[in-house]
Amino acid sequence: MLGSMGLLVLTGVLWGCTNPFIKQGTKGLRKVHADSLLGQAYAEVTFLLGNWRYVVPWLVNQLGSLVYLFAIQRVPLSLAMPAANSLAFAFTALTGSLVGTERPLDQGSIFGIMLIGVGTALCCWDKTEL
Repeated sequence: MLGSMGLLVLTGVLWGCTNPFIKQGTKGLRKVHADSLLGQAYAEVTFLLGNWRYVVPWLVNQLGSLVYLFAIQRVPLSLAMPAANSLAFAFTALTGSLVGTERPLDQGSIFGIMLIGVGTALCCWDKTEL
């Protein structure tokens, strides 16, 4: 069961740590314009797929989704979903503050991240007691 919990943490890391980089990779997307709705969609997809700063973190994020699929095969969904998603929020806040896409962490944010960690640990501990 401990390895399965590691999969949930890895999912949170892969999802959360890539979010700020995906956000950075979309800079300039609002400047893309086309004459039609279909042309606009094509231009935006072309812009994103041609931008390695978007594609690389997006692919790593998708790797997180594959890890999540492995995790939900081994862990109850009632644990996997809240654990992976809450950890993703925590890692997004941490990474975003480090790379400058999010505001710097204040005491409230740090306390919230600590609560996410403790809450996730308690949920995992409760499920391993089954």
